[in-house]
Amino acid sequence: MTRDTPMASSRDSAKRVSSRRRAMGFRLAAVLVAPVLLALGEMTFVLLDWGRPTRCDDPFVGFSAIHPLFVRSADGARYETARSRYRCFRPQSFPAKKGADEVRIFALGGSTVQGRPYAVETSFTTWLEMNLRLAEPARTWRVVNCGGISYASYRLVPILREVLGRGADMVILYTGHNEFLEDREYADLRDRPRWIAWPCEQLARMRTFNLLRAGWVRLAGESVEAPGPASVLKADVDAILDYQGGLAKYHRDEPWRRGVIEHFGYNLRRMVRMSRDAGVAVLLVNPACNLRDCPPFKSQHRDGLTGAERRRWEALCRQAADCSGADAHRAVRLLRQAVAIDGRHAGLHYRLAKELDAMGDVLAARESYLRAKEQDVCPLRIVEPMNAAILEIARQAGTALVDVRKLIAERSDRGIPGEACLSDHVHLRIATHRLVADAMIDELARRGVVRPRAGWRQQQEPAAQKHLASLGYEYFAAGVRRLEAVQGWAAGRATLVPPDEPSTRPKRKANP
Repeated sequence: MTRDTPMASSRDSAKRVSSRRRAMGFRLAAVLVAPVLLALGEMTFVLLDWGRPTRCDDPFVGFSAIHPLFVRSADGARYETARSRYRCFRPQSFPAKKGADEVRIFALGGSTVQGRPYAVETSFTTWLEMNLRLAEPARTWRVVNCGGISYASYRLVPILREVLGRGADMVILYTGHNEFLEDREYADLRDRPRWIAWPCEQLARMRTFNLLRAGWVRLAGESVEAPGPASVLKADVDAILDYQGGLAKYHRDEPWRRGVIEHFGYNLRRMVRMSRDAGVAVLLVNPACNLRDCPPFKSQHRDGLTGAERRRWEALCRQAADCSGADAHRAVRLLRQAVAIDGRHAGLHYRLAKELDAMGDVLAARESYLRAKEQDVCPLRIVEPMNAAILEIARQAGTALVDVRKLIAERSDRGIPGEACLSDHVHLRIATHRLVADAMIDELARRGVVRPRAGWRQQQEPAAQKHLASLGYEYFAAGVRRLEAVQGWAAGRATLVPPDEPSTRPKRKANP
């Protein structure tokens, strides 16, 4: 008996080891089966074209209605801008049947794309089409302007979906200035840790996730077109500054700002993927804005500023104003002391930038101009994280890119953009639109989209002058009137009375 006991114990031990190995094998198999099934499901949904991420709703906003930008003409031969969209868009037209040698390019964006304060006739889209026709006349080049006044990136997504079905060969995306114009809620982002954003975005790219989400929304009895947590916006732009007292509604709200920036990046990546899925090339534009000749639209002191600090801050600003011009160095020292007390006041940074600029301290001046723009609590100019997002998305996706911000800086006095290149805070001068078109055709030629013939640039200037002469005096006079109207609007001098009916979307709480 004693000799058999060790042998029995050894057999029992071997059985236990074997049992543990089998259990571990089952667990490992179970762990491996889930991703394999998920991969098979994704492959199946790709083949069936179910749950495509670019078809799914914007998780940030919904719309009460979506109307087409282009409709068939009475004879059915052409697509024309719907008259109901004339409030924000200029009339455009193109054949319903695309020609065999036709290259069709759609440019999407806001009023800068439209050519404001003038119109499409002097926008970069017109100059680009003229240049393409001169450079390679053997093909029919058509550039369709889809620039909508006050249109932000989230309003461009439905337009992009529409034009991708209208024979687009390329889309130009020039957006970023209008993201803060409409009030909407990012309530779900306020309590969400920022490190969760990236995994959530990766999940949203999976077809399985989108199908499950759509099923859950329907089971919950909600509309897929206007999901519950998102703000529901009107069918057309409803800008805060369109109404009396609009400027007063802007307050510093960091969670909302982060939500707007995140939403912009989401929209841009989504539009690039939508275009790629449709086999359409993309040209991204990095916008520029006026730093030197555009004071902030609204300044606000930092939170927690005490009465004593406020009085000291104001005294320093008065002293700096008294010695400005006579003793610029002392004025700068005083303003920097004021910045140390309150570095969130946009107007203070702009004053400091002006003093540094006059002294010739270009690097410090540019930094202060940028801070003035970034601290503006009414951001009518693209903010720095959005510029960075455009460059990063272009790099990751390998898309064509025209860096208008860099282009204008290179042509501005001491590299600081101002009124020499821009009519106001963001809108380009006509000559600048021509520069942008030249940069675009250079980029398209570099990528082989266009094959310019020798000597075509010699015809550019005569063709441009002939086109400008054909526009007539009233065209330019109307542009001057629009510029005055835009400047008044940006300064909060709108005349419309806010609508009486309550909003259908949640309201943001303004900071005191």
